[in-house]
Amino acid sequence: MSKPDWWMADKDAPDGPEIGVSVKTRAKTQRPPLYKVLILNDDYTPMEFVVHVLERFFGMDHAQAFELMLTVHRKGVAVVGVFAYEIAETKVTQVMDFAQRHQHPLQCTLEKE
Repeated sequence: MSKPDWWMADKDAPDGPEIGVSVKTRAKTQRPPLYKVLILNDDYTPMEFVVHVLERFFGMDHAQAFELMLTVHRKGVAVVGVFAYEIAETKVTQVMDFAQRHQHPLQCTLEKE
């Protein structure tokens, strides 16, 4: 059986359907902005309480927590960690609620990095 005339007219056409690669440009996704969680010094919250907060909510071992507590005490403020907004906000809320429940005026805040 011979091929039809229209087949012969396009001798360079490949057998079967044409296969190609579609090239689409994707927008680059950006990392979400990060936020620093800060603990502020005050004259009333016991140092041991601050160490406990750092261990409990920021996963620090006792030595790390103690060193950071001293930084807060000496400088008035220290960065406790850097997180995505939702995590930073949650940690600030947890610390503030915990301090309030224990009747301490400890302040914790966040700011964009």
